[in-house]
Order: sequence, then C-alpha cells, then structure tokens
Amino acid sequence: CCDGERRAQYARLKLEGLEDAPVHLAVFADEATEAGSDLGRQTMPQTLQYSVVAAIQTLWLAARAEGLGLGWISILEPQTLCRILEVPKTWTLIAYLCVGRPVEEHLDPELERHQWQERLGAGHLIFRR
Repeated sequence: CCDGERRAQYARLKLEGLEDAPVHLAVFADEATEAGSDLGRQTMPQTLQYSVVAAIQTLWLAARAEGLGLGWISILEPQTLCRILEVPKTWTLIAYLCVGRPVEEHLDPELERHQWQERLGAGHLIFRR
C-alpha cells in the first residue's frame, strides 16, 4: 500500500479520532439472527452486512445534521476487537466508529488534503451501459 512513513502518517491520522472522540461504537452484524426469516439472504447472504452499512450511513447523516463528526476506524484488527469485547462468535464486525464534535471542518476529502490521492471524477465511479 505505502511506504513506512506514509503508513505511520495514516495510523496517526486514524488514532487521533480514537483518542479525541468521546463516543466509540463497535457495530456488528449478527450472522445467526432469525429476524427477517432469512428473506433476501437466500441468494445474496451479504445483504445482512449491507443492511448494517446502510444503517451506519443513516447514523452518519443524522450525526452530521446535528453538528457531530463520525469517523470510520479501519486500522483495528477485527478478531482482536471481537475477543476484547467478548461478542458472540456469530457476530461479524462491520465498523468501529468514533463520534464527537469535529475539531475542524473541511470540504475536501482527507486523502486529497494530505496528498494521498486526488479526488476521482464521476467517470471513474459511474458506468453506463
């Protein structure tokens, strides 16, 4: 992915959220749930995880509407976190989130601001057939 210096910078950026945010949320999908009678998961089992991600997006939008920031922390080891939190084996970690008041606001993406990657144009993201 990147050299040692950039990897360390990335870790520092992510750790800031862990240290500063007053609220931490570990979000899981219960793979053994009986809710929904398995409808929709027969042909696409991953829809359970997608539903959890959609709920996270809704939480993110609601948090922003209230002036809160939300960060998705991706540098944690899922198996270690599950062990520490002693969650059932049927639970899959979907996200570890930090919530709090932003120290600063930005309109530009973080990766672009730190010169990691330029913003992709819509042509890279939308395909028409």
